[in-house]
Amino acid sequence: MVSFILPGNSATGGYEVDNSLRFNDGDSANLSRTQVAGNRTTFTFSTWVKRSALGTDQMIFNAASPANSTDFRTLLRFGDADVLQFYNNDATGGGVNMNLKTNRLFRDVSAWYHIVLRFDTTQSTEADRIRLYVNGVQETSFSTATYPSQNADNTHFNYNGNTVKIGGSAYSDGDYFDGYMAEAVLCDGSSLAPTSFGEFDEDSPTIWKPIDVSDLTFGNNGFYLDFEDSSALGTDVSGEGHNYTVNNLAATDQSTDTCTNNFCTLNPLDRSSLSSDGTTFAEGNLKTTDGSSNYLVATGTMAVTQGKWYFEVKIDATASHTASGVKIVDLDGWDRTDGAANGSYGWLYAANGDKRNGGSSSSYGDAFSANDIIGVAIDMDNKAVYFSRNGTFQASGNPASGASKTNAAFTNLTGTITAQVYDGSSGQAHEFSMNFGSPAYSISSGNSDANGYGNFEYSVPSGYYALNSKNLAEFG
Repeated sequence: MVSFILPGNSATGGYEVDNSLRFNDGDSANLSRTQVAGNRTTFTFSTWVKRSALGTDQMIFNAASPANSTDFRTLLRFGDADVLQFYNNDATGGGVNMNLKTNRLFRDVSAWYHIVLRFDTTQSTEADRIRLYVNGVQETSFSTATYPSQNADNTHFNYNGNTVKIGGSAYSDGDYFDGYMAEAVLCDGSSLAPTSFGEFDEDSPTIWKPIDVSDLTFGNNGFYLDFEDSSALGTDVSGEGHNYTVNNLAATDQSTDTCTNNFCTLNPLDRSSLSSDGTTFAEGNLKTTDGSSNYLVATGTMAVTQGKWYFEVKIDATASHTASGVKIVDLDGWDRTDGAANGSYGWLYAANGDKRNGGSSSSYGDAFSANDIIGVAIDMDNKAVYFSRNGTFQASGNPASGASKTNAAFTNLTGTITAQVYDGSSGQAHEFSMNFGSPAYSISSGNSDANGYGNFEYSVPSGYYALNSKNLAEFG
């Protein structure tokens, strides 16, 4: 089994993280609270993130006093050049007195990063007063490195009455995080190494994975957000009672795409090279749209060469013609310069009910339109694919038929296969919402695969599995 971009933590066993929180920057989503007094010289913040959008300032954790002032703020963020940055501006303390900006870039939208900010100005060594770690390893290469003086206590974290936000700016309306976040923890008064939050896997020593943090000392202003209560996503489970106010987030923003089971999403970095490609991405790279004068091409972050796999696509808007619909594609062969990928490397169920491969169309099944859900069953063991509309496999296809490939839509799959949604007509607008097992839209029934993974509208065919790192590791 091959993955197009290496899924994050695929190790089995050990501590499991059940949920993450999906932030969509277009919704201005964030969590906020008013801090109580805490330790302003010593604290540790830890979280796991999976990015969805690049190239813009995106807040992870920040505080400001008073709110809406750029002269009194402390922040941990991804900068617009995709660097990781810690920054403090305190006008009464001389302005910008802390600023660490990595040389390293963080541009993988398919993997989970574990970030630790370790702050301890009591240290005699300057570089030990602010330490940043990613996936268990300390960042030491910075384009900017301004450290605080010893015992400096003028950050706006742990300052009584200050506004603190996760996923958005505490001093302005903007800089919203776009992606997934899990296991957000603040330990007030403690300087902790990343080994307090994670460990390297014994069998795969390059994989950094989370550990149980519930026994940590969280301190006077500390918290632990596990995002396991979909009706109260800002609940602090540390026992300190520092719950966060939920802003522009809904129960559907709770996700099972986590740092211990990484799910497939769409990949905004793998695009058609045509200037008319107007594909935009939202909802954790699970929703994609185009304008009425643009093409749309969006592929998955995980691809396979063997095994049996299932995903669903909710049709939000489409036109009934042969050049748009739900596809799978061979990443080794499809031509990104033609936009359409109509050659032999793509297999399409079109909105008008036709099927398309090799540039030609033939009659296949029902036409589909807005609010229909298309199921895709990929049998890489037998090189066949089956499509369903609202739970009914088209042309009486039987995904469980194995080598007989009974009424499969196509039986000539080759190469390294991933999901794709596609609009090959520049005259209509299209919208698709993907469900690889952790959808960004409501499901009325709820069905999982045989391993218990996924939340699908319709039953997963026998022997088929959701595209996630646990299943990839098991069937690889």
